Amino acid sequence: MKTFDAIIIGAGQAGPSLAGRFNDAGKTVAIIERKHVGGTCVNTGCKPTKTLVASAYAAHVARRGSDYGVVLDSPVKIDMPAVMRRSHKVTLDSRHSNENWLEGMPNCTLIRGHARFETKNTIRVGDELLTAPQIFLNVGGRAAIPDFLGVDDVPYMTNSDIVMLDRVPKHLVIVGGSYIGLEFAQIYRRFGAEVTVVEKGPRLVGREDEDISQAIREILEAEGIHIRTGAECIRFRKHEDGVAVGVDCTQGAPEVIGSDVLLAVGRRPNTDDLGLDKAGVELDAKGYIKVGDDLSTNVEGIWAMGDCNGKGAFTHTAYNDFEIIAANLFDGENRKVSDRLVGYALYIDPPLGRVGMSEAEARKSGRKVLVGRQPMAKVGRAVEKAETQGLMKFVADADTHEILGAAILGTGGDESIHGVLDMMNARATYDTLRWAVPIHPTVSEFWPTVVLGMKPI
Repeated sequence: MKTFDAIIIGAGQAGPSLAGRFNDAGKTVAIIERKHVGGTCVNTGCKPTKTLVASAYAAHVARRGSDYGVVLDSPVKIDMPAVMRRSHKVTLDSRHSNENWLEGMPNCTLIRGHARFETKNTIRVGDELLTAPQIFLNVGGRAAIPDFLGVDDVPYMTNSDIVMLDRVPKHLVIVGGSYIGLEFAQIYRRFGAEVTVVEKGPRLVGREDEDISQAIREILEAEGIHIRTGAECIRFRKHEDGVAVGVDCTQGAPEVIGSDVLLAVGRRPNTDDLGLDKAGVELDAKGYIKVGDDLSTNVEGIWAMGDCNGKGAFTHTAYNDFEIIAANLFDGENRKVSDRLVGYALYIDPPLGRVGMSEAEARKSGRKVLVGRQPMAKVGRAVEKAETQGLMKFVADADTHEILGAAILGTGGDESIHGVLDMMNARATYDTLRWAVPIHPTVSEFWPTVVLGMKPI
């Protein structure tokens, strides 16, 4: 049996950085990875998908060249194998960089294989046993497969599959009208596929405000993406042209015939084959590892980071989990998950940047609330770029002037939202925005305008 000061299971976004802290402290650490170093972000998430988003955007802008006075001699063509080679290079460069980093740490041992608990401080990887007084779980998640009728009888893809696809589907049917599904919808529509999005709920991205949801729908439909919401009887059957997807029992055609199907209905944690029962680690009803505010589990000496703990489903929340644990273990701090403010983005074009409460959430909080809105068509930077779709919103407490949340659905929204996120972290009131002197022309310069136009709801 090999003994270490710490064992980390999973080399996603939190694990390698934590291994680095143990290494720098002169402590021995084993990090175990059963597949690819880098986790979802590097291999099937951020890196490949945002690379595909960039290629799709280039195609979109090329087709719009005449809007800017740029005339092409021939129609835009998509070289899908070349697109995928570029995407794979970005992924592999990042993966290899992470591997080289881990393998270059003198006190770190990178072990390949599937880790399972034998006891609360003993891990088996194949025929090898490892032990450590501190064990950290960074095992991530994967696409959830719904139990829709016929789903096991037809071929389908998840996000992990479609990022490897080196062809353009004739008709891609995407089941799931939220963040992952909508990004791929626009990507493949811009690559030339016919695309239909099927959503069980009454509208797209149901956690967003209705006006944001509707604006997203209009953006996608303007590019020729078909949207079917309220699809309560989703079902699958084989068809000579691919897959027949039953979509709606109340209106519209009852089936959509797709050449390919992408399932994007949510994620589930990779906690079902770790032997957690042998360690006594508790899970919630959805399989997520229960953790406290410091990310410790119910078993002393075991922590859980990243997607598997249900405290966030983003690369940046996983990395922040590492920061919290490292600060508490190595720096004598007392950081908590409940202290963090999470922002996120939907990477369609134009993107949605979000932080804090939505308007609907603010209404439910019982506060007196102010809301400001501005259509992107009135934002100079958007007009100059000829990218005027979307809107921006600002939500604040009417009594304290505390900034409660914001949304920017528009050009640069994923970047400009950080100004609001930083202000909220600094506990600054919206009055600070009113007297700011922003750079012109930018999207961010219109935040003071939105603030001045806020009205009670």
